[in-house]
Amino acid sequence: MSNDDCIFCKMAVGQIPVAKVYEDQVVLAFLDIGPVSDGHTLVIPMQHFEKLDDCPPELLGQISSRLGKIAKAVVDATGSAGYNVLCNNGRAAGQFIEHFHFHIIPRNAGDGVFDHWPSHKYAEGKIEKIAARIREKL
Repeated sequence: MSNDDCIFCKMAVGQIPVAKVYEDQVVLAFLDIGPVSDGHTLVIPMQHFEKLDDCPPELLGQISSRLGKIAKAVVDATGSAGYNVLCNNGRAAGQFIEHFHFHIIPRNAGDGVFDHWPSHKYAEGKIEKIAARIREKL
């Protein structure tokens, strides 16, 4: 399944060249052309799904089973001390290409990437109410 207008689908079938680091029947991994750090790699399913929750669980498992291998190769190749694996879902979350994908971002101490995590404290009783609403939706 692909989307004729999707840039990632075009990359998956070889219509648009990429700096490929890994490919099999399930995923394509390539370097991001606008990297957060050197070695920033995108891992996309060969099939088109807009968001993580659109992806069938079996396929999601297959994709996930490849992330560790690719992340280790990225870290080893860049000499990084760590990495982030991110998946943005929806425009509000920073997803600009509407094809489900993961970012593997090599990291080093003091690199200035994600220096501030914008966390906050819940008001009294709010955490329990939100947890209950989430459980109802499962």
